Amino acid sequence: MPDMRPPRPGERSIDLPEEFDASIYFIGRIHTPWQTTGACPKNSAARREVLATVDLAPRFAEGLEGIELMSHLILLYWLDRSARNLIVQAPSHAPKPRGVFALRSPVRPNPIGLSVVELVSVAGTSLTIRNIDCVDGTPLIDIKPYFASTDSVPDARRP
Repeated sequence: MPDMRPPRPGERSIDLPEEFDASIYFIGRIHTPWQTTGACPKNSAARREVLATVDLAPRFAEGLEGIELMSHLILLYWLDRSARNLIVQAPSHAPKPRGVFALRSPVRPNPIGLSVVELVSVAGTSLTIRNIDCVDGTPLIDIKPYFASTDSVPDARRP
């Protein structure tokens, strides 16, 4: 059963389904200097200065062919230490609680993290990257190339 966290004032939790709908393959691990979720940067510029490593499992090595041509990548990862039961959260940066789907919080029914990272170097199945915010050892779900022409939405709205 997924991890739970008691709600703070203004937050609401839900009962999660007893069974999972899908399964995934972790294709590698992300290695960062942060050992706890509390130590991870929260969307700060500080993470841009820190180098991290993606170690891809050897069986997926051929999938990296041509990746050195990319300056930036999208990483999808499993936030395995996050609670999954909160549907409304009270983030410190917002004036009132918000639904989980209006937040980038790692606490969500499916704790999937997403970061656009800078690819610094490639050595075999190891990628050196910048601009990640997860705990050391976080399981990697997928790597996708970032294309500014289609992935950037300069006039996107946010509060």
